[in-house]
Amino acid sequence: MEGGVPGDVGDPPVTLAVSPQSFQGSHGRAYLFNSVVNVGCGPAEQRLLLTGLHSVADIFCQSCKTTLGWKYEQAFESSQKYKEGKFIIEMSHMVKENGWD
Repeated sequence: MEGGVPGDVGDPPVTLAVSPQSFQGSHGRAYLFNSVVNVGCGPAEQRLLLTGLHSVADIFCQSCKTTLGWKYEQAFESSQKYKEGKFIIEMSHMVKENGWD
C-alpha cells in the first residue's frame, strides 16, 4: 500500500482515532477508530471477545485485500455500546510514515 493523493486506491487507510487507549486485536495491539477509508467490510458475525459478545465484521484493504481488523456492528453489553459503528485496526497492519510510532 503505497502513498499518493489521499483517497487513491492503494493508499493506506486514513483514520481518526477515537481514543489513545490501546485495544487488543487478534494479533496484538490495536486502536479504535471513528472512521476509515480505503477498506471493505465482510459479513457480520457474532464473536465472543475479551469484552463480551459482539457482532463484528472483518475489514480489509480495498487494494491488497489484507484483513486489517474489524468493525463493531453491535455490542450486547451496555458498557460496550460506545464501540458500535467503530473500527479496530491492528498495529501490525498500520503503515509507518513520517517517523511516528
